Amino acid sequence: MQSMEKKHREYGANDKVSGDKEERKEGRKGRKPGRKSSKIDMKAKLERSRQSARECRARKKIRYQYLDELVADREKAVLQLRKELEMYTQWARALDEGHIPDAALKMVEEEKRKERLSDRDTSRQCNPYLSFE
Repeated sequence: MQSMEKKHREYGANDKVSGDKEERKEGRKGRKPGRKSSKIDMKAKLERSRQSARECRARKKIRYQYLDELVADREKAVLQLRKELEMYTQWARALDEGHIPDAALKMVEEEKRKERLSDRDTSRQCNPYLSFE
């Protein structure tokens, strides 16, 4: 029995609080003094959102242009490497047949010349008073 009275008191207390809230809500109608209207806020928010979207699209466009250039450069590199691979396979076939390709001889001579130059540069570093000619 006491628990029923206790519950009844709680419900009664809650009813009064909810009544107070309704009274407070009625007093809040309209906007607070010194605040802009919500229409202006919404217009500004929409404009900021549109501007942000424009900037995002511009960044996206630039990013895609960069990626397109990167892909084009890589494709050029791949084509060049394929040509080089084809050249080396032709050289290998010629060597298998017992012929030495002229381009291969030139390449070997060029490498030897580079090696001699680098050896000469390292010897000059060791003794700068030596001259090779």
